[in-house]
Amino acid sequence: MTDLSHLDDQGRARMVDVSSKTDTTRIAVAAGELVTTPEVVALVRADDMPKADVLATARIAGIAAAKRTWELIPLCHQLALSSVKVMFDFTDTSITIEATAKTKGPTGVEMEALTAVAVAGLTLHDMVKAVDPAAVLDGVRLISKEGGKRGHWTRDDAPGRDGTPGAGEQPVEKTGRSAAVVVASTGVAAGTREDRTGPLIRSWLEDKGFAVRGPLVHADTDIAAGLVDAVRPGPALVVTTGGTGASPTDATPEATLALLDRELPGIAESIRQRGLEATPHAVLSRGVAGLVGHTVVVNLPGSPGGVKDGLAALDPILDHLLAQVAGGGAHE
Repeated sequence: MTDLSHLDDQGRARMVDVSSKTDTTRIAVAAGELVTTPEVVALVRADDMPKADVLATARIAGIAAAKRTWELIPLCHQLALSSVKVMFDFTDTSITIEATAKTKGPTGVEMEALTAVAVAGLTLHDMVKAVDPAAVLDGVRLISKEGGKRGHWTRDDAPGRDGTPGAGEQPVEKTGRSAAVVVASTGVAAGTREDRTGPLIRSWLEDKGFAVRGPLVHADTDIAAGLVDAVRPGPALVVTTGGTGASPTDATPEATLALLDRELPGIAESIRQRGLEATPHAVLSRGVAGLVGHTVVVNLPGSPGGVKDGLAALDPILDHLLAQVAGGGAHE
């Protein structure tokens, strides 16, 4: 009983005295999902629900709830939050929710992040219930936290870590190798186009034994935030598709370069060379590759053929590359 900080030595609930703790920067990430119907997902993506501005309303609700957590959860401290971010993604039958809360102080922000997810999810339910009253808010959980004497903590079943499904994911075999798939497509994000490349990459990665998060679909204008979200949990590999061409809206290479600590130009050139064997248009791809910490990030084109060519170029080097990044692998 005394191991629980919110219980005193007689087992009674108490508010923990944090006055002697050191002020540190503390960040918590939580996630969940609203499981609903494909019809609702399409309507929300197209902003065509009877109640408009579904995601904007849910985002504001989640942020407001995080700021009022101390009033909702009896033993929580009142925190000076420096940042609360609420983000959404989609699967075929769910709207996934992720909240990041940040503060500098003597105690963590886990409950603020969890409350943001819960209230954002309940707001989504309120916004879609006219179409799907059977929608279910599921999987509200802490993904990671950092700061304080324990440093960085990540749950064992966080997306892309050991195969246990996170929000909107299907179970895959435990492997210890994690990956995320990011799709840059304004049409797919709006529900007006079919995602023909994200599932190809996911299937290829799963066949190689990866636990995969995604496909995470973002409009071209949102790809920078989408990449930050994909990289943040620290997967071994992030593969993007789309947004690498010369169109004014293509922004994936710029968003990737803004994150990279080191480029791996040979990988990008190999992918382009492979594509040139099939079409001269492959030379137009501006895709890049590199490292964000220990995460390998690779841009692939937005066409099924370009993705297949890119994966073929990656296939013979991927295991060796990841082993080297992790500190192993031969260097001959």
